Amino acid sequence: MRIPVSWLAEHLELPADTTADTLAEAFVRIGLEVEEVAHLSQVSGPLVVGRVAEIEELSGFKKPIRFCRVEVGDAEDGERPTQGIVCGATNFSEGNLVVVALPGTVLPGGFEIASRKTYGRVSEGMICSAKELGIGEDHDGILVLPAGVADPGSDATELVGLDDSVIELAITPDRGYCFSVRGLARELSNALEVPFGDPASMHVPEDERASREVRIEDESACSRFVFRRVTGVDPTAPTPWWMRRRLALAGIRSISLSVDVTNYVMLELGQPLHAWDASKLTGDVVVRRAAEGEKLTTLDDVQRELDPDDIVICDESGPVSLAGVMGGASTEIGAETHDVLLEAANWDPASIARTIRRHKLPSEAGKRFERTVDPAVAPVAAELAAKLLVRYGEGRIAQGRTDVGSPLAPAPVTMPLALPDKIAGVSYERGITARRLSQIGCRIEVGTSDEGVGLVTAHPPTWRPDLKQAADLVEEVLRLEGYHTIPSVLPAAPPGRGLTAAQRRRRAVSRALAADGHVEVLPFPFTSDEVLGKLGIGEDDPRRRALSLFNALESDRSQLATTLLPGLLDSLQRNVSRGQRDLALFHIGQVVLPAQQPPAMPEVGVAQRPTDAEIAALDAALPAQPTHAAVVLAGKRERQGWWGPGRDAGWADAVEAARTVARAAGVELTVAAGDLLPWHPGRCAELKVGDVVVGHAGELHPKVVEELGLPKRACAMEIDLDALPLEESRPAPSISSYPPVLLDVALVVDEAVPAAELVDAVRSGGGELLEDVRLFDVYSGEQLADGKKSLALALRFRAADRTLKQEEATEARDSALHAAESRFGAALRA
Repeated sequence: MRIPVSWLAEHLELPADTTADTLAEAFVRIGLEVEEVAHLSQVSGPLVVGRVAEIEELSGFKKPIRFCRVEVGDAEDGERPTQGIVCGATNFSEGNLVVVALPGTVLPGGFEIASRKTYGRVSEGMICSAKELGIGEDHDGILVLPAGVADPGSDATELVGLDDSVIELAITPDRGYCFSVRGLARELSNALEVPFGDPASMHVPEDERASREVRIEDESACSRFVFRRVTGVDPTAPTPWWMRRRLALAGIRSISLSVDVTNYVMLELGQPLHAWDASKLTGDVVVRRAAEGEKLTTLDDVQRELDPDDIVICDESGPVSLAGVMGGASTEIGAETHDVLLEAANWDPASIARTIRRHKLPSEAGKRFERTVDPAVAPVAAELAAKLLVRYGEGRIAQGRTDVGSPLAPAPVTMPLALPDKIAGVSYERGITARRLSQIGCRIEVGTSDEGVGLVTAHPPTWRPDLKQAADLVEEVLRLEGYHTIPSVLPAAPPGRGLTAAQRRRRAVSRALAADGHVEVLPFPFTSDEVLGKLGIGEDDPRRRALSLFNALESDRSQLATTLLPGLLDSLQRNVSRGQRDLALFHIGQVVLPAQQPPAMPEVGVAQRPTDAEIAALDAALPAQPTHAAVVLAGKRERQGWWGPGRDAGWADAVEAARTVARAAGVELTVAAGDLLPWHPGRCAELKVGDVVVGHAGELHPKVVEELGLPKRACAMEIDLDALPLEESRPAPSISSYPPVLLDVALVVDEAVPAAELVDAVRSGGGELLEDVRLFDVYSGEQLADGKKSLALALRFRAADRTLKQEEATEARDSALHAAESRFGAALRA
């Protein structure tokens, strides 16, 4: 909302040195968001009032162009000096007063006015619009001043309000009362501790006679409806300049006196008004919901099909207004309207909000109605608007006032007097709570509970329906006392606390994968049954048993992920589509694995804290949510260059990523042949810790790669981190300073023998002296019998307390070979 500082100051007793920036700081201090403070004094140079003496229409151009002679100075010898100015606006005529920027004037934005030749004429200045002067957004035409407001040549700076400032605020939905000068001035009064004059405190005379009979059929739609009638209004009467200027500074375009008055009162009091041509209404007025199939032509000349949820105002002919949103064309104020009926009503905020969005009709009035409007101010607003029409439109207030409906007062709220102190951790002065609540308009009652605790009961004012619970009252006290007075102290961490073992393991795994050349990504955590199907996961697979969300962010991904692979593969696909070919991505996150028959979720009320048994039941009803680590690879694992051709990523790299995770977690991983989609059945490794399967790694199935559009021979690994045993104590490794004995062996075994199992056999047979076994070559060919393969192993032997002898190393090697022979029939290759 845009509001001029001068308008706010009219209702406050501000010190003389108060500036717009001071007011903006006060707004921020009490919790209102200030978007901009616009100082309008950005115009320098000769800005004067001019009278249009002569207009010459120039032809031969694509748009209307006028050459005007404008009087811009005092009369000399009976004649006023004139300036020739070229102008493209057409909303003024000869004799009108306008604002003229003479050569040398600098307008907002650094736009300097100079004498220049254009359209074949010399233009000696510019006739200005409200937007060019920085006092409004209206750029449809130039700013025409009322007749007699000033003499030609007089300074226009103060006249148009360029000595003022405008504060623009972003009003939150719970503070609808701040969409008015009344509400904002009251807030400033509380923030600056200055007296406030309520513009709604005017006297409204009693009148039992109705202006027009009104019947409210749906009281949930309309809580109050007021009519006030003004007759004999001069439809040609101009809007007074002071009102036009305030509306312009607030960002509202002047239209006519009747419309301008309703807009002015809306800004002043926060109560939107609607002006009817009373002569066009027939019969009694009924407020109801629209019937199915009803239509209404609104003021924008659009015929709209109404929804049964829309609130409409009807006469004998049917709907004549879309309540709270836009009036109907049939009762519009026109150029011949003398009989004006002013409507001030209070509508259901939710219904108005839905109607605005349904018909795409946002407006200043709707903005206020959907945030709630003070029902008590309706008769005051109608009376003020009527008096303005009498004063400036030469009308007469007709006898009678319609005022129907019975709005409910906000319910009282009780809280302990010391609750704000407890919440903020501040000892406020005695009486602060009652004083601050009184400042916002609450009627206060102070008492004591049966336990001797001081209580305060606040009866919220009609303009604060948002005050519904003790927390709302606490917020009011704290914000008016100033959030800056609340100490910002970090709580001390209790000794002996820190990261849990699981948290330390997760960080260790993340660092290890990153150090090994993998890049961490945070993919979308949701998936769909269709994506799981593309991964080849069968209907009976537990991973297809996913939980669906009712309020999914994306309709095509409405399931909680049971595996990390869909999100990671989506990230891989996206990077490949953007030109990245060599990728090694990883993600550590939770998956959701619901039970086949999950227990029913217990119903727990909100009136009090759940019991321990209820909390336990809630926890038991939650699905398992283990933490997984996953890796996907594509393209080159080792890049090519002058050092060599590079190497493509393969299934072995996925297995090595799993080993990296296991080493970081401090566990020993066993690798065996596996078969699980979406992995290739012949290139899939089953990852075990002991006898427990904790994950899989390998090359993805070709059909999955084709279905998802992934790079050929893409690989992946996924491991359940929570299934890995936690090692609370990790002793430092002992490093021997004695030299090792290195021996290489080549063992011939059947092609079906897994290399990992052969390595395990050699390691177990080598005893304590065998420090490491590494597979460095696999061969099968003419030199071997059919169905055989040769595995070359590098063995490293070392003793922790002495220099190892060759004989000891050879004996340990022979023991390792014997174990391999016994288990797999392995033989040394000749």
